[in-house]
Amino acid sequence: MTTESHKETMGFQAEVKQLLKLVINSLYSNKEIFLRELVSNGADACDKLRFEGLSDDALYEDDPELKVEITFDKEAKTLVIEDNGIGMNRQEVMENIGTIARSGTKSFFEKLTGDQQQDSHLIGQFGVGFYSSFIIADEVTVETRRAGLGAEHGVRWVSGGEGDYTLETIDKARRGTRISMHLRDEEEEFLDNWKLKSLVHKYSEHITLPIMMEPDAPPPAEEGEEPKEVEPWEQVNKATALWTLNRNEISEEEYKEFYKSVGHDWQDPMDWVHARVEGNLEYTQLLYIPAKAPFDLNDRERAHGIKLYVRRVFIMEDTEKLMPTYMRFVRGVIDSNDLPLNVSREILQSSKIVDQIKKGSVKKVLGLLEGIIKKAEEGKGEEEYAKFWSEFGPVFKEGLIEDTSNQERIAKLCRFATSESEGSEQNTSLETYVERMKEGQNKIYFITAETYNGAKNSPHMEVFRKKGIEVLLLSDHVDEWVTQHLREFDGKSLQSITQGDLDLGELEDKDEKEELKKEEENFKKLIEQMKEVLSEEVDDIRVTNRLTDSPACLVAGAGAMDANMERIMKSMGQEVPGSKRIMEINVEHPLIERLQNETDDERFADWSRILFDQSLLAEGSQLDDPASFTRRLNGLLQTDRKSVV
Repeated sequence: MTTESHKETMGFQAEVKQLLKLVINSLYSNKEIFLRELVSNGADACDKLRFEGLSDDALYEDDPELKVEITFDKEAKTLVIEDNGIGMNRQEVMENIGTIARSGTKSFFEKLTGDQQQDSHLIGQFGVGFYSSFIIADEVTVETRRAGLGAEHGVRWVSGGEGDYTLETIDKARRGTRISMHLRDEEEEFLDNWKLKSLVHKYSEHITLPIMMEPDAPPPAEEGEEPKEVEPWEQVNKATALWTLNRNEISEEEYKEFYKSVGHDWQDPMDWVHARVEGNLEYTQLLYIPAKAPFDLNDRERAHGIKLYVRRVFIMEDTEKLMPTYMRFVRGVIDSNDLPLNVSREILQSSKIVDQIKKGSVKKVLGLLEGIIKKAEEGKGEEEYAKFWSEFGPVFKEGLIEDTSNQERIAKLCRFATSESEGSEQNTSLETYVERMKEGQNKIYFITAETYNGAKNSPHMEVFRKKGIEVLLLSDHVDEWVTQHLREFDGKSLQSITQGDLDLGELEDKDEKEELKKEEENFKKLIEQMKEVLSEEVDDIRVTNRLTDSPACLVAGAGAMDANMERIMKSMGQEVPGSKRIMEINVEHPLIERLQNETDDERFADWSRILFDQSLLAEGSQLDDPASFTRRLNGLLQTDRKSVV
């Protein structure tokens, strides 16, 4: 079969075309980023060859010296980045030619706003990868061949970054990937030896393999002179694994630039920890907390951001066994001296060494976060932890469920919105809540809801506002599971205000309690009538002490699933058995007094059902039959109007 027969012209997906335009226009001021991204991709390809080569030496093809090469041609206006790493076959080119073309494209574009400034920030969260080449180039050619395949299996990909690209099979003697960029006229500054060297020093100094550059061609010899010798290729980076150096040898800027390379981010990290563990188990960790969350952070199945090395040899990335799911935002490297070089995912899953490394890494990240809080308490970087929580809080709270051994430390690091907070910002710690508890209060009260406003304005909050008791307002989806696992803090049990009998302990007014018993007796007949009407909807009806302004509310029985949890489970496609709740009525409300005086059975039933439906709406639930609710309400309003007339 001929090479020509394998040539195809294909169109970009509409969203990829949009992305390319966005990259070129929005990241133009940060155009240097392209070199870092392409060099990092080349280094990653070499790392992958190292790993696969552990079990198959033949993949090296008599070319064991892994490296990335940078060349340029001023006359042709081309800049070339080439590696001799693992390379790609035709299918891999189609799937992986740019990071954006992978899974998650749809989610990425759903977040685009049309605002250039905001969208460029989003790109920074995602990582621009291969597509950054179009920042400076009007045409990009990729030639690649996967290690282990014959020369005839080379692939050439060419595109101008517009509507389409060509893909063809070629002969390629050398394995790996060669990216050739034809630069725009205004980008000729990148066809300069000194400029390129300075960018390598800035962004890729500690890439763990050599980055080689061809020197400038010597000027032509004058008549009668001997031709000047061509200087050998020059290694332009240190090729020293940054994490192997002592901390006092590494500048803050070097830490930041290394993060951008390993984390594929263009912003400085929020903070980092660099530690070397010695003793029975030896390993080094360099772990970073990003400044911004990636767009797919809430996807628990997404690949983690840790690279595993064994004695400075790259083994694998996305090693979820080295960092728990609730810390999936952490980026960095872990280098072990004790794992075997041929470590597999199966070994990772069963290795006690890996478990110890994971345990130690978790403690380092927790310590890092505690350090940020301490700095804030000392008046240094007061906003830093608030930024961390706004970006990663809901994910970090998963640790209260997953990591029971560190639950207390995690709980101290968590932040919540409360009825005493200004707005919906989650800025109150459980320690602060306990310090602010009223005298005689022995529980931490909370309410879960779909939204912050739903929690804040819930009828269940009325008595707490009246008595000035602070309540945690929980509206993250994970909060429902959190409250099932975090049962107490600092010796104080957590109590939902929407479940079971309202127990205010010593905060409860004894006179009010006695009055409640009397009211229950006075309204016994009314309650029995309402039970008859609502026998299919409620488990019980009783007089409440938790309402001051609303006529009624619904309460889950002790130990039963509350309404918000039911909604979440149903949204996840789970079968949730229908459960009847308890209806509580405020006998001091005019509507309840009116209902007690109602003599018409039909109107009594309509008012009872309307009170029930209103209670459902107030807690954020949907009505099974909104039309009937509307019809009853309209009918009663019309009847009342006639009686007034």
